[in-house]
Amino acid sequence: MLRKNDIVDVEIQDLTHEGLGIAKYDGLVFFVENALPGEKIQMRVLKITKKIGFGKVENFLELSPNRNQGLNLAYLRTGIADIGHLAYPQQLMFKAKQVSDALYKIAKLPDFAVLPTLGMDQPYAYRNKAQVPVRRVNGQLETGFFRKNSHELMPISDYLIQDPEIDRLINFTRDLLRHYDLSPYNEIEKTGLIRNVVVRKGHYSGEMMLILVTTRPKLFRIDQVIEKIIAAFPAVVSIIQNINDQTGNAIMGKDYRTLYGKATITDSMLGNQYDISAQSFYQVNTVMAEKLYQTAINFSDLAPDDIVIDAYSGIGTIGQSLAKQVKHVYGVEVIAAAVEDAKKNAKRNGLTNVTYLAAAAETAMTQWSQEGVKPNVLIVDPPRKGLTESFIQASAAMAPEKITYISCNPATMARDIKHYQELGYQLTKVQPVDLFPQTHHVETVALLSKLNTDKHIDVEIKLDELDLTSAESKATYAQIKEYVLEKFGLKVSTLYIAQIKKKCGIELREHYNKSKKQKQIIPQCTPEKEEAIMDALRHFKMI
Repeated sequence: MLRKNDIVDVEIQDLTHEGLGIAKYDGLVFFVENALPGEKIQMRVLKITKKIGFGKVENFLELSPNRNQGLNLAYLRTGIADIGHLAYPQQLMFKAKQVSDALYKIAKLPDFAVLPTLGMDQPYAYRNKAQVPVRRVNGQLETGFFRKNSHELMPISDYLIQDPEIDRLINFTRDLLRHYDLSPYNEIEKTGLIRNVVVRKGHYSGEMMLILVTTRPKLFRIDQVIEKIIAAFPAVVSIIQNINDQTGNAIMGKDYRTLYGKATITDSMLGNQYDISAQSFYQVNTVMAEKLYQTAINFSDLAPDDIVIDAYSGIGTIGQSLAKQVKHVYGVEVIAAAVEDAKKNAKRNGLTNVTYLAAAAETAMTQWSQEGVKPNVLIVDPPRKGLTESFIQASAAMAPEKITYISCNPATMARDIKHYQELGYQLTKVQPVDLFPQTHHVETVALLSKLNTDKHIDVEIKLDELDLTSAESKATYAQIKEYVLEKFGLKVSTLYIAQIKKKCGIELREHYNKSKKQKQIIPQCTPEKEEAIMDALRHFKMI
């Protein structure tokens, strides 16, 4: 019987969506870091569960011809370049396969032709933003990255995928923090001052912003630190202090203070200028973001009379890139500060045909519909969790001719495409774009077109015809947990599943465990996990 620390010979058969090698042995599926398809290895067993196991490479017996052998393994172990050991042409193929697999498994589109991934000529040193923790390692203040699945800092000076000038500023700041004896944060003891160093750089402007994330407002010797930084880096036009006194994993808190210069840096994209603040969302790979947005514009096939809705509009980069080609752009973003930035950017770019609203995207769709706004094109660029079901319903009700979906998560994109198909839309084009070379992440542009409704019939199903109580038997809590873990990588509790079942009108069994404590504090399911559980309930046809 196989046990932990056993060493066995295996052949790697495939990669997971996160770039781990997949091997099979003794009826178990093993996941192995730094192993590529076709490689034969001696694998040390690290962990075994009922169906899966985890291993590591003890020795290579046969290497893949697609291996990049010059990669420092620190980049794999921290996740900075978690598929950097795979040659770049194969990285692009791997990402197209991720998208294709998601469309097949989730959207039920087995034969859809995904276009080859658009890649970079130079797939290194592309990031215009860095967020690095500051900790004490072996008695000395260090900057670097955490080892994957831990909070053990690995000191790093060359980050491989970041703009080299950003690396230089991080290292210079690290040395100043050491020189002036500013204490690094200690997560265990909740002590220390400096938590993180964040740097943003305008790709075209060259302007740089340095953000020091601290646990408290008081910063000792900060004037000397600022003086030396601006003397060594004339491109630094903004130095910000962010105060994060919380104990969680959030990188930055809510309190921002400008210590030097202005509160923003400026950069350009597709001919427009943008002010970027410390908290602004701005794509980290400017070169490929321009290709991404241009692909979305091309897919949308815009006309001068078009009305466009730009959902999840951020600081306005997508909508303003196409505003001069259409009649009007309506943008919605839930973060009020980003909306104000978008309005300022529109003014800077001389655009008078854009309207921005600070609201939840689904709320805006309902409001604009009531106001008589009739979009021809809907462009969505949601976060990793994808679109809410209420947004999909509200946006489909507005009947845009085209929906251009920009995604950073193939799984949630495929899920949302499936919903749009059920509401009368057909997927027509899919283009992966490599905004994150050397990592497993992939951006995708997908175009959905409205079907000819004259060729379809509506089917009305009355709610009282559905037997919601019998639906309860279609999946156990364990099956729902397994589905959510496999598809979304999230662990959900029985309590959370019960909360969402109740929200959907599914009656809970009488023997469902309830606490007998009075005035108990009941944790509430997070929006991300709610969406995953909802997806599972739909999958098992419980809703």
